[in-house]
Amino acid sequence: MQRRHFLGLIGVTGAATLIPGVSLGFVRLNLERAEDIEPLELSEAEWRERLTRDEFWILRDHGTEEPFSSPLDAETREGEYRCAGCDLLLFTSAMKYDSGTGWPSFFEHVEGHLLSQLDFSMLLPRTEYHCARCGGHQGHVFDDGPDPTGLRWCNNGLALTFVPAAT
Repeated sequence: MQRRHFLGLIGVTGAATLIPGVSLGFVRLNLERAEDIEPLELSEAEWRERLTRDEFWILRDHGTEEPFSSPLDAETREGEYRCAGCDLLLFTSAMKYDSGTGWPSFFEHVEGHLLSQLDFSMLLPRTEYHCARCGGHQGHVFDDGPDPTGLRWCNNGLALTFVPAAT
């Protein structure tokens, strides 16, 4: 990165932190994989066989679906939200809320089932999170969520499968 770009990034970051109510979407997390989760590693060909074209784009190429395109955004039944790549439980319906953003959003996650990394694809840093088993890209976490955590785990609907609770 050239020095002037780096200094510009620091300037923008610093200015945003001085303006009340402005968030850059960068959340510092210290997430660790649960001890009982064995990583799932498949070749690109195996992933392409397992996933649809759109699921592959999101989970393996870090894509983002259009807002309001996923039926899971409006899902209100009791149940579990699992990784579409490997079926690992990531969220429950008790953790979900309507953020109004157009993506399924959660204020909490199943501990040890998500890993995070910094994402600079939009120049300013964001916190991207992935399934702890298969590494599939799920979405980004922001600091504008409801109590008790204040976090919004903003997930791609195509990266999840919903399993309704038994009635």
